[in-house]
Amino acid sequence: MRCTLIIAYNGTHFLGSQSQKESKNTVLGVLDAALKKLGIETKIVASGRTDRGVHATGQVCHIDVPPYWSNLEKLQTSINKIVAPSILIKKIKIVDESFHARYSAKKRVYRYIIKSSSSNPFEESFVTFLQDVDFATLQEKMKLFCGTYDFRFFMKSGSDVKSTTRIIYRAFAYRHKGYIILNFEANGFLRSQIRLMVGALLALSSEQIREQLECKKRYKIKPAPSNGLYLSKIKY
Repeated sequence: MRCTLIIAYNGTHFLGSQSQKESKNTVLGVLDAALKKLGIETKIVASGRTDRGVHATGQVCHIDVPPYWSNLEKLQTSINKIVAPSILIKKIKIVDESFHARYSAKKRVYRYIIKSSSSNPFEESFVTFLQDVDFATLQEKMKLFCGTYDFRFFMKSGSDVKSTTRIIYRAFAYRHKGYIILNFEANGFLRSQIRLMVGALLALSSEQIREQLECKKRYKIKPAPSNGLYLSKIKY
Protein backbone atom coordinates (compact mmCIF):
# COMPACT_ATOMS: atom_id res chain seq x y z
CA MET A 1 0.00 0.00 0.00
CA ARG A 2 1.69 3.18 -1.19
CA CYS A 3 1.16 6.27 0.95
CA THR A 4 2.29 9.88 0.93
CA LEU A 5 3.46 11.69 4.02
CA ILE A 6 3.09 15.47 4.24
CA ILE A 7 5.88 16.55 6.55
CA ALA A 8 6.97 19.67 8.40
CA TYR A 9 10.34 19.96 10.08
CA ASN A 10 12.66 22.33 11.87
CA GLY A 11 15.91 21.92 9.96
CA THR A 12 18.06 23.80 12.46
CA HIS A 13 19.89 20.83 13.96
CA PHE A 14 19.67 18.40 11.03
CA LEU A 15 22.46 17.83 8.51
CA GLY A 16 19.94 18.31 5.70
CA SER A 17 16.99 16.14 4.74
CA GLN A 18 18.67 13.39 2.72
CA SER A 19 19.84 10.13 4.29
CA GLN A 20 23.61 9.92 4.76
CA LYS A 21 25.95 7.02 5.41
CA GLU A 22 28.09 9.16 7.73
CA SER A 23 25.28 10.32 10.00
CA LYS A 24 21.75 9.43 11.05
CA ASN A 25 21.09 13.05 11.97
CA THR A 26 19.07 13.93 8.88
CA VAL A 27 15.33 14.27 8.44
CA LEU A 28 15.00 11.05 6.45
CA GLY A 29 17.49 9.32 8.73
CA VAL A 30 15.30 10.02 11.76
CA LEU A 31 12.14 9.06 9.89
CA ASP A 32 13.71 5.83 8.69
CA ALA A 33 14.65 4.88 12.25
CA ALA A 34 11.11 5.68 13.42
CA LEU A 35 9.53 3.52 10.72
CA LYS A 36 11.83 0.61 11.54
CA LYS A 37 10.70 0.78 15.18
CA LEU A 38 7.16 0.32 13.87
CA GLY A 39 8.09 -2.65 11.71
CA ILE A 40 8.16 -0.74 8.41
CA GLU A 41 11.33 -1.46 6.42
CA THR A 42 10.37 0.46 3.28
CA LYS A 43 12.62 3.06 1.68
CA ILE A 44 11.48 6.66 2.15
CA VAL A 45 11.44 8.70 -1.07
CA ALA A 46 11.22 12.50 -0.77
CA SER A 47 10.15 15.06 -3.36
CA GLY A 48 13.63 16.54 -3.15
CA ARG A 49 16.38 17.37 -0.71
CA THR A 50 16.82 20.39 1.51
CA ASP A 51 20.20 21.59 2.75
CA ARG A 52 21.45 21.79 6.30
CA GLY A 53 19.43 24.30 8.32
CA VAL A 54 16.59 24.59 5.78
CA HIS A 55 13.05 24.06 7.08
CA ALA A 56 9.89 22.61 5.55
CA THR A 57 6.18 23.08 6.06
CA GLY A 58 5.08 20.90 3.15
CA GLN A 59 7.71 18.31 2.24
CA VAL A 60 6.22 15.21 0.56
CA CYS A 61 7.54 11.64 0.84
CA HIS A 62 6.18 8.31 -0.23
CA ILE A 63 6.52 4.94 1.47
CA ASP A 64 5.10 1.46 0.92
CA VAL A 65 3.18 0.48 4.05
CA PRO A 66 2.54 -3.15 5.08
CA PRO A 67 -1.16 -4.18 5.13
CA TYR A 68 -1.25 -4.51 8.93
CA TRP A 69 -0.86 -0.72 9.17
CA SER A 70 -4.26 -0.10 7.58
CA ASN A 71 -5.13 2.39 10.34
CA LEU A 72 -3.25 5.38 8.95
CA GLU A 73 -4.41 7.71 11.71
CA LYS A 74 -2.83 5.41 14.28
CA LEU A 75 0.32 5.16 12.14
CA GLN A 76 0.59 8.95 11.94
CA THR A 77 0.21 9.28 15.72
CA SER A 78 2.79 6.53 16.32
CA ILE A 79 5.38 8.12 14.03
CA ASN A 80 4.85 11.58 15.53
CA LYS A 81 5.44 10.28 19.05
CA ILE A 82 8.87 9.06 17.96
CA VAL A 83 10.04 11.96 15.77
CA ALA A 84 8.76 14.89 17.87
CA PRO A 85 9.53 17.71 18.36
CA SER A 86 11.63 18.57 15.29
CA ILE A 87 9.53 16.63 12.76
CA LEU A 88 5.75 16.48 12.33
CA ILE A 89 3.78 14.18 10.03
CA LYS A 90 0.89 16.46 9.05
CA LYS A 91 -0.98 13.92 6.96
CA ILE A 92 -0.77 10.37 5.60
CA LYS A 93 -2.92 9.24 2.71
CA ILE A 94 -3.12 6.32 0.28
CA VAL A 95 -2.07 7.02 -3.32
CA ASP A 96 -1.79 5.04 -6.54
CA GLU A 97 1.08 2.56 -6.72
CA SER A 98 2.53 4.54 -9.64
CA PHE A 99 2.89 7.71 -7.54
CA HIS A 100 6.46 8.89 -6.98
CA ALA A 101 7.13 11.74 -4.56
CA ARG A 102 9.94 13.14 -6.71
CA TYR A 103 9.15 12.23 -10.30
CA SER A 104 5.40 12.86 -10.10
CA ALA A 105 5.92 16.41 -8.82
CA LYS A 106 4.99 19.20 -11.24
CA LYS A 107 5.91 22.30 -9.24
CA ARG A 108 7.82 23.12 -6.08
CA VAL A 109 7.21 26.17 -3.91
CA TYR A 110 9.73 27.70 -1.53
CA ARG A 111 9.53 30.75 0.71
CA TYR A 112 12.36 32.82 2.10
CA ILE A 113 11.57 34.88 5.21
CA ILE A 114 13.31 38.15 6.05
CA LYS A 115 12.71 40.45 9.00
CA SER A 116 13.92 44.01 8.64
CA SER A 117 14.85 44.61 12.26
CA SER A 118 17.42 43.80 14.89
CA SER A 119 17.80 40.10 15.59
CA ASN A 120 16.31 38.36 18.58
CA PRO A 121 17.15 34.92 20.04
CA PHE A 122 13.61 33.56 19.63
CA GLU A 123 13.53 33.86 15.83
CA GLU A 124 17.22 33.59 15.00
CA SER A 125 16.90 30.03 13.68
CA PHE A 126 13.83 30.74 11.56
CA VAL A 127 14.21 34.08 9.79
CA THR A 128 17.02 36.14 8.31
CA PHE A 129 17.40 39.54 9.95
CA LEU A 130 18.42 42.40 7.66
CA GLN A 131 18.44 46.12 8.25
CA ASP A 132 17.21 48.67 5.69
CA VAL A 133 15.66 46.41 3.07
CA ASP A 134 14.40 48.34 0.03
CA PHE A 135 11.14 46.45 -0.41
CA ALA A 136 10.02 48.18 -3.62
CA THR A 137 13.33 47.46 -5.36
CA LEU A 138 13.25 43.89 -4.09
CA GLN A 139 9.80 43.39 -5.61
CA GLU A 140 10.99 44.60 -9.01
CA LYS A 141 14.11 42.44 -8.98
CA MET A 142 12.07 39.33 -8.12
CA LYS A 143 10.26 39.58 -11.47
CA LEU A 144 13.56 39.10 -13.34
CA PHE A 145 13.70 35.44 -12.35
CA CYS A 146 10.39 34.49 -13.96
CA GLY A 147 10.80 32.43 -17.12
CA THR A 148 13.00 29.67 -18.48
CA TYR A 149 16.73 30.13 -17.83
CA ASP A 150 19.94 28.20 -17.58
CA PHE A 151 20.65 28.65 -13.87
CA ARG A 152 24.18 27.23 -13.88
CA PHE A 153 25.48 30.48 -12.38
CA PHE A 154 22.96 30.08 -9.54
CA MET A 155 24.04 26.62 -8.48
CA LYS A 156 26.41 25.33 -5.83
CA SER A 157 29.60 23.96 -7.35
CA GLY A 158 29.99 20.20 -7.40
CA SER A 159 26.35 19.54 -8.25
CA ASP A 160 25.72 16.59 -10.54
CA VAL A 161 22.66 17.26 -12.73
CA LYS A 162 21.81 16.45 -16.34
CA SER A 163 20.40 19.92 -17.05
CA THR A 164 20.72 23.27 -15.32
CA THR A 165 17.71 24.77 -17.09
CA ARG A 166 14.69 25.44 -14.89
CA ILE A 167 11.34 27.19 -15.34
CA ILE A 168 10.33 29.68 -12.65
CA TYR A 169 6.58 30.26 -12.93
CA ARG A 170 6.20 32.78 -10.12
CA ALA A 171 8.61 34.92 -8.11
CA PHE A 172 7.25 37.69 -5.93
CA ALA A 173 7.65 39.40 -2.55
CA TYR A 174 5.05 40.54 -0.05
CA ARG A 175 4.87 41.84 3.49
CA HIS A 176 3.15 39.94 6.30
CA LYS A 177 3.02 41.08 9.93
CA GLY A 178 6.45 42.68 9.92
CA TYR A 179 8.08 40.02 7.74
CA ILE A 180 9.13 40.12 4.10
CA ILE A 181 8.24 36.89 2.31
CA LEU A 182 9.97 35.93 -0.94
CA ASN A 183 7.99 33.31 -2.86
CA PHE A 184 9.47 31.11 -5.60
CA GLU A 185 7.52 28.54 -7.64
CA ALA A 186 9.27 26.42 -10.28
CA ASN A 187 9.36 23.03 -11.93
CA GLY A 188 12.47 22.38 -9.86
CA PHE A 189 15.48 24.02 -8.26
CA LEU A 190 19.21 23.34 -8.38
CA ARG A 191 21.28 22.87 -5.25
CA SER A 192 21.41 26.15 -3.27
CA GLN A 193 19.71 27.94 -6.20
CA ILE A 194 17.20 29.83 -4.08
CA ARG A 195 19.77 30.92 -1.52
CA LEU A 196 22.00 32.18 -4.34
CA MET A 197 19.07 33.99 -5.98
CA VAL A 198 18.21 35.67 -2.68
CA GLY A 199 21.87 36.57 -2.27
CA ALA A 200 21.80 38.14 -5.73
CA LEU A 201 18.62 40.08 -4.93
CA LEU A 202 20.30 41.58 -1.90
CA ALA A 203 23.73 42.27 -3.41
CA LEU A 204 23.39 42.85 -7.17
CA SER A 205 21.72 45.44 -9.35
CA SER A 206 18.95 44.50 -11.77
CA GLU A 207 21.39 44.69 -14.67
CA GLN A 208 23.88 42.42 -12.92
CA ILE A 209 21.15 39.87 -12.20
CA ARG A 210 20.16 39.91 -15.89
CA GLU A 211 23.79 39.33 -16.92
CA GLN A 212 24.08 36.37 -14.59
CA LEU A 213 20.72 34.92 -15.67
CA GLU A 214 21.84 35.13 -19.30
CA CYS A 215 25.17 33.50 -18.32
CA LYS A 216 27.10 36.50 -19.62
CA LYS A 217 28.93 37.17 -16.37
CA ARG A 218 29.15 35.41 -13.03
CA TYR A 219 29.30 37.65 -9.98
CA LYS A 220 30.62 36.53 -6.64
CA ILE A 221 27.51 36.04 -4.52
CA LYS A 222 27.26 34.96 -0.91
CA PRO A 223 24.32 32.55 -0.51
CA ALA A 224 21.60 33.83 1.80
CA PRO A 225 21.56 32.04 5.18
CA SER A 226 19.77 28.68 5.22
CA ASN A 227 17.67 29.44 8.30
CA GLY A 228 15.30 31.74 6.36
CA LEU A 229 14.41 29.14 3.70
CA TYR A 230 11.32 26.91 3.76
CA LEU A 231 10.07 24.22 1.39
CA SER A 232 6.40 25.13 1.58
CA LYS A 233 4.53 23.06 -0.99
CA ILE A 234 4.85 20.39 -3.66
CA LYS A 235 2.29 20.46 -6.46
CA TYR A 236 1.30 17.28 -8.32
